[in-house]
Amino acid sequence: MKKEIEKYLAVPGKKVSLKDYRTSYNGDQEKEDGKEELEEIKERLSKLQETLYAANAHSVLILFQAMDAAGKDSAISHVMSGLNPQGCQVFSFKTPTSEEYEHNFLWRHYKALPERGRIGIHNRSHYENVLVCKVHPEYVLSENIPGYQDVKDIDDKFWKNRYESIRNFEKHISDNGTAIIKIFLNVSKDEQKARFLDRINDPAKNWKFSSADITERGRWEDYMEAYEMAIAETSTEQAPWYIVPADKKWHARLAISQILEEHFNRLDLKFPVLEEAEMKKLAEIKEELLKT
Repeated sequence: MKKEIEKYLAVPGKKVSLKDYRTSYNGDQEKEDGKEELEEIKERLSKLQETLYAANAHSVLILFQAMDAAGKDSAISHVMSGLNPQGCQVFSFKTPTSEEYEHNFLWRHYKALPERGRIGIHNRSHYENVLVCKVHPEYVLSENIPGYQDVKDIDDKFWKNRYESIRNFEKHISDNGTAIIKIFLNVSKDEQKARFLDRINDPAKNWKFSSADITERGRWEDYMEAYEMAIAETSTEQAPWYIVPADKKWHARLAISQILEEHFNRLDLKFPVLEEAEMKKLAEIKEELLKT
């Protein structure tokens, strides 16, 4: 498994070209076999989640980023379906509110971090600030940052500083016990087109489609460049990026589950061991219960 997921890893310190990552890769695996393996991994993830909660030392933050119709929502619902909802926190980040614009761009993401023992799932994340804002720098002006009053003020130095802020943010929370896993669902432009048409043709899916999706699709190359830069600048040993092929949804879900299991195992989670006095007390209680 480890060898397989390394194919998706954006190696820290190296440039990223999304053209080097096949969007339709399926690991030479049949769909039914992949779905069966996914169910097996989900069972193991459930047990790992229980240990994570009991140990109460780490938390896990899983970030999902992708172009529209890449399958973020369905991946979250399928892969995480075996987890205990009480141990998960799911956030979907949209356009910042007026209150959020009154703080630095990471403020609302600090607030959404998972507690120890819990899993945080972010559908879109702080990376929107170097993705959609990179393609539409005019959005940055709403943050009212001193020295950036016009789009022409938003230069390479600005983005360099923002990548650095993200790296520092992730290093800080990682150093304090949060395991970070970042997933980019890499869908092709042709597959996105097919999924858009499916949403338009199926009345039950019309609500998923927005004309704004087509506007953003027209900036496809700009988004690919923004993703390449963001991933290359922020894939680190502590917070790696994985570029997961997303044209085949079943395989994307399997790949995500494999990545999660690998990172959970790296935490070397163990159930707490009670002190001798507590163990003795449990034995006494057990003896009393057996008498009744």
